[in-house]
Amino acid sequence: MNILVLNCGSSSVKFQLVNMDHEAVLAKGIVEEIGQPQARLKCKAAGKKDLVDDAPISDHEAALTKVINILMHPEKGVIRDKSEIAGIGHRVVHGGADFAASTLITDEVLQSIKECIPLSPLHNPANLKGIEVAGKVLSGIPQVAVFDTAHGATLPPEAYTYAIPQEWREKYKIRRYGFHGTSHSYVAKKAAEILGRPFEELRIVTCHLGNGASISAVKNGACVETSMGLTPLEGLVMGTRSGDIDPAIIPFIGKHENLNLDEIDKNLNKKSGMLALTGDTDMRIIEERAENGSEKDVLALDIYVHRIKKYIGAYTFIMGGLDVIVFTVGIGEKSWYVRERVLRDMQDLGIVFDAEANRKNETHLSRGPIKALIVPTNEELAIARDTQMILEA
Repeated sequence: MNILVLNCGSSSVKFQLVNMDHEAVLAKGIVEEIGQPQARLKCKAAGKKDLVDDAPISDHEAALTKVINILMHPEKGVIRDKSEIAGIGHRVVHGGADFAASTLITDEVLQSIKECIPLSPLHNPANLKGIEVAGKVLSGIPQVAVFDTAHGATLPPEAYTYAIPQEWREKYKIRRYGFHGTSHSYVAKKAAEILGRPFEELRIVTCHLGNGASISAVKNGACVETSMGLTPLEGLVMGTRSGDIDPAIIPFIGKHENLNLDEIDKNLNKKSGMLALTGDTDMRIIEERAENGSEKDVLALDIYVHRIKKYIGAYTFIMGGLDVIVFTVGIGEKSWYVRERVLRDMQDLGIVFDAEANRKNETHLSRGPIKALIVPTNEELAIARDTQMILEA
């Protein structure tokens, strides 16, 4: 069974064709800058030369049509006909309170995703466009929605409820949802596999540390806490997002800087975080400057690590203990500097940090009763697995 995984943005389409018999990636790539003169398609196919196509790509339909034509190309492709695609799995950022798991896409499901647009105005419209275009270009092939928010559907009421007027909560579906769910779920299960222990018996903290960053607590196979909230703005300090702040800052800045809510929101999402603290979002540059004595970069990294440790500590208490900490995606997988500052000096809590293994980016970062692991995420495979499961059911 071949599953086509699609992740559609406002001007991009990421794709991956996975053969589920061996969970092998047949082809993967991206269409970038759709509708712009610099639009291009990049594709890596098993056993083929890497492909870059700079021909104009006017819209998402043209982009997906080009992807399918490349996949079926007699010399450059990996399949002969569309019929070799058994299903299409879509990453959908926000499923609201309606979806606790991935689901087969129907007209009713599409309507529910549309109703979540106010909760995710940047992502859900692009995700919907991908579903609609795939329905035209690959007519008749079943499609599955895999929701970023589904991982947080198991949150208990005390974790997802905000202490704001009930009318607001009910009318606008305001609650903690959490994001990066597909990644958190995948690496938590993979960690249990690496340790050779039942997933349902572990207390796991997963640290998804990239330009966007979040932390999740998984106890006995279910997410019980997560750092992002109604939107991806809450929680950790990120590349350009502020993470947690005092809400009173918003009216204070609005009044004193004469900014409207949209302008403040843009600043908190696009001009804050590590960018505001250092002038950069590339952690490698920030770490290098910190190593060379830059005080503002040292402080920024201290703030970044402090927030991570605060969440890990809180989640450990919420779960009544901790068995394993997992680091994943760009910073989590590659930054020994950040991991060392999170994990060192924790022997009394049961984390015996292995500095040498950490510098080498090895899987196991600690000894002792609490384990620390690097687990590369694979959201595309997780989406493909969910799509296969639903199609076979």
